[in-house]
Amino acid sequence: MADYHPMWAELGLNLEAHDALLGVLSTVYGDLYLKQPNRPAGMAYFDFVVSEVHGLRVKELVDHRAQGGKVFGAYCVYVPEEIILAAGGICVGLCGGAEVSIPAAEEILPRNLCALIKSSVGFKLAGLCPYIEVCDLVVGETTCDGKKKAWELLGEYVPLYVMELPQRKEERDYQLWFQEIRAFKDKVEEVTGRKVEPDALREAVVKLNARREALRRLFRARQADPVPISGLDALLIVQLSFFDDPVRFTEKVNALCDELEERIARGEGVMEKGTPRLLLAGTPMAIPNWKLHALIEGAGAAVVCEESCTGTRLLTPPTEVVADGLEAQLEAIGRRQMEVHCACFTPNHERIEDILRLAREHRADGVIVHNLQFCQPFNIEGTKIERALEQAGIPSLRLETDYSQEDVGPLQTRLEAFLEVLRR
Repeated sequence: MADYHPMWAELGLNLEAHDALLGVLSTVYGDLYLKQPNRPAGMAYFDFVVSEVHGLRVKELVDHRAQGGKVFGAYCVYVPEEIILAAGGICVGLCGGAEVSIPAAEEILPRNLCALIKSSVGFKLAGLCPYIEVCDLVVGETTCDGKKKAWELLGEYVPLYVMELPQRKEERDYQLWFQEIRAFKDKVEEVTGRKVEPDALREAVVKLNARREALRRLFRARQADPVPISGLDALLIVQLSFFDDPVRFTEKVNALCDELEERIARGEGVMEKGTPRLLLAGTPMAIPNWKLHALIEGAGAAVVCEESCTGTRLLTPPTEVVADGLEAQLEAIGRRQMEVHCACFTPNHERIEDILRLAREHRADGVIVHNLQFCQPFNIEGTKIERALEQAGIPSLRLETDYSQEDVGPLQTRLEAFLEVLRR
């Protein structure tokens, strides 16, 4: 890797703490990922992206800004990336999956708040995330009360724009969301100095539809038995989709899927045929939150699907490509996004239907209903999911965790006991 310290210093990072973070991540990644047996050759690209995740990709963003382009940071899949691309901007995911940034956040946020929110805010306060430093605008959203109020404080440190997400799915809620999308388009035009034109917006829709289709192809490959790719690797790919250039990323995922489909045709997998298959349903897992996947697959099971925003909730049906002008295309973007069945909605029977369908499609032997500690929407909704799974005759295990390693022992014990039940 090139020496990016001058760039990081110019961005205002805490160089000593940042070096320590990268050192730990490199060790953890090597232990969890690079030692996996029989990995697909196509994972080499994604290993490279991780090795340069705070380097080459950040430099691309810095160079984009130097040429007059704008960078937008997002914490959620409800941010309409198509609009940003249509205005010549780049949308990039922001850091929020590590415990190291949480102490800085707890200086201004309560301790009994979910790790994802605290880590996200803490990455800015601790000077550990180059992505937030290169952003011209950070985009938040009101998917929960914790985020809604945390953005008020984060807005004191970064240029911030918040989108109000409706809580229901009635037609009037769709209209509210369409208004938010139009207002966001106006904001993007203000920041970039460029109008969002209908042709450019359609091109952006096609580009992001292709990325989602490549990821759907990856998830279809995971339905095979034996699985041709580990859950750890599949999770990583989805996590990196928030950071990498969308066209380049799509090409690399499709190339990997070519390899996976060849493996399936040969009956080749990364685990033995008949290995217990688990679906994870719950809160998103921001990079580098790999703890549950590592524990599950280390215990001898295969994670075959994630029902989360770093999983199938990202892979809604394609956005309709509309030829009737800008307004109709904006509404098509909004309608697709309302098919993302987050626990922030009430009622939310569609998410339960999704989980039951995914369990069938991926031939899951059981479901892990997982929740980040203090994430109330997903925690409360977990009760309804457990009931639906029990009624459908699908074994489930409910786990609550955070980003620390303190609960690894108890989690491992519970997972091993659950797998023993499945094996019987």
